[in-house]
Amino acid sequence: MSAAAASSIGAANTALVTDPKLQLKSFNGFRKNASYSSTYSLLLDTRIHPFSSISSSTSPAVIRAVSTPVKQETAVETKRSKVEIFKEQSNFIRYPLNEELLTDAPNINEAATQLIKFHGSYQQYNRDERGAKSYSFMLRTKNPSGKVSNQLYLAMDDLADQFGIGTLRLTTRQTFQLHGVIKKDLKTVMSTIIKNMGSTLGACGDLNRNVLAPAAPFVRKDYLFAQETADNIAALLTPQSGFYYDMWVDGEQFMTAEPPEVVKARNDNTHGTNFPDSAEPIYGTQFLPRKFKVAVTVPTDNSVDLLTNDIGVVVVCDDNGEPQGFNLYVGGGMGRTHRMETTFPRLAEPLGYVPKEDILYAVKAIVVTQRENGRRDDRRYSRMKYLIDSWGIDKFRSVVEGYYGKKFESTKALPEWEFKSHLGWNEQGDGRLFCGLHVDSGRVKGIMKKTLREIIEKYNLNVRITPNQNIVLCDIRPSWKRPITVALAQGGLLPPTYVDPLNITAMACPALPLCPLAITEAERGIPDLLKRVRAVFEKVGLPYNESIVVRVTGCPNGCARPYMAELGLVGDGPNSYQIWLGGTPAQTSLARTFMNKVKIQDLEKVFEPLFHSWKSKRKSKESFGDFTNRVGFEKLQEIVDKWEGVPKSSSRYYLKLFTDKETFEAVDALARVENKSAHQLAMEVIRNFAASQQNGKSQ
Repeated sequence: MSAAAASSIGAANTALVTDPKLQLKSFNGFRKNASYSSTYSLLLDTRIHPFSSISSSTSPAVIRAVSTPVKQETAVETKRSKVEIFKEQSNFIRYPLNEELLTDAPNINEAATQLIKFHGSYQQYNRDERGAKSYSFMLRTKNPSGKVSNQLYLAMDDLADQFGIGTLRLTTRQTFQLHGVIKKDLKTVMSTIIKNMGSTLGACGDLNRNVLAPAAPFVRKDYLFAQETADNIAALLTPQSGFYYDMWVDGEQFMTAEPPEVVKARNDNTHGTNFPDSAEPIYGTQFLPRKFKVAVTVPTDNSVDLLTNDIGVVVVCDDNGEPQGFNLYVGGGMGRTHRMETTFPRLAEPLGYVPKEDILYAVKAIVVTQRENGRRDDRRYSRMKYLIDSWGIDKFRSVVEGYYGKKFESTKALPEWEFKSHLGWNEQGDGRLFCGLHVDSGRVKGIMKKTLREIIEKYNLNVRITPNQNIVLCDIRPSWKRPITVALAQGGLLPPTYVDPLNITAMACPALPLCPLAITEAERGIPDLLKRVRAVFEKVGLPYNESIVVRVTGCPNGCARPYMAELGLVGDGPNSYQIWLGGTPAQTSLARTFMNKVKIQDLEKVFEPLFHSWKSKRKSKESFGDFTNRVGFEKLQEIVDKWEGVPKSSSRYYLKLFTDKETFEAVDALARVENKSAHQLAMEVIRNFAASQQNGKSQ
């Protein structure tokens, strides 16, 4: 490195010199590699940061970068988080990850750990193991609208067995997660995904994440338009600098041709949204302050948890069902930190309406507003929801309109929202069928995994992943319905009518043992938690078809969106949860903290009085979430504090199932062996018998 270059770096990073925790080793250029060509020689913009020109001793090519956001010059450099420094010095998310992947160590260093997120991976270790850390990597795919081709599904299924832990996980953002990949296998796995029509680019990191849309493959104008829009937004906000393909397939491009409207919107700089001559015209070298989430849907269908996203996009049609434009909602987000009231979950609020031809420009304007103004000093406050909370929606709208170049129209009136699971058999509208299958916590494993593989491979089916961690088999001929139904039942994939209603809407994050942020169990604990909720329902006299939305996370980051649940359990200590109440089945209300640090063995002490009170004092068809909001937390706390047990008049022997007390007690004794109630065991036997009879008949 030249003296001039070294001097330039020193000037740009004066604030770092005195803090050894923030110092990075000097950059001496890349090893000679065809994947790092002079294609990425970029404009040096000294008006922003005097960042150095960097040259390799083996190549005269100059690699230069444009920093973002643009700020007025000040005497003291604005404080930035360590991750911001890593991004700026990475040559567009390459260094030092490219070097760390070549070492013999099982892990990568701190800077590379942050950068690999942009490539769709997190470094993890097994927290159940003692002694030396056993490092591995989690890979997350990016599947707009949850679409997964037949080819990609089969490839992911193979990779899970060959390089993972033998399971696939369906996520709350309609993607796959593959756990347990070791460092030396990363390139093989990544390149296999890319070569089989998949991608992990941007599935993690400080940029736009996977764009949600309803997973149902209805051949309807509104659904098709929503999914097309999700695809286009995902393409618009995909990184352009080539770092992903350089790293994993030696620079070979596997991107499909983009629609011309996407290319036009990305390149348009009429209102100063872009970095001219930059390899990343929208993101610059700094990308976004934090992750950014977008969901697109149609009126009434809130399968995407619309209001939890940074941007919510809703198709608006005319009376003939023709899409005309979009309502936009902004500022949603779930993450928070325990005991820090300055961090909080937040619902998105209306921004305005745009005609359909303007949607990409409007989305880009919102992203650029966050890019330029979101906090980069403290990552706890870097999501767009904090910017909007600080500014207010009116100021935020005004700034966005400057980048959009127009005023937003008022949002259009919409019907009430509903949660739609899209489970069971449905007609697509083109003569074919789709079948939505419930998967507990999204974990595809064992006989279920084998069965799905056989069906998807045999019938050459494409699939879709839902935002509720379920899977949809698409494009099924009517003549295939009966054999597929039988095969699914044999693999433990029963129709939704035979699945406990509590399980249908429940969600949990992976948590322990691999997530480094987890405080307590979530995915591994939710099966037992749901059984305990059902047992309390039965104890207080609630019928089997009654359900509530239960979501569990191992920490307050909210990956399973517990702050929208009617009953949210958020890990806040070893074997203890914070209890949140007040979400609604339609996922339109934010829950609130009800109790802190409730030990897992004490949950029934809270559940029993709450559910008994709901059963005895609810209004007609009033949901549990609506009930808790109407009664108020102060009164509910009083009910819990004074609880002395279920009144004897509420206890039953379920005589509709058991002809006498002796039969009930005999079944009850068998059920206790499996940690179930007599009613649960009896219902399981009846449901399984009914399912076997149904599967044996012509459909």
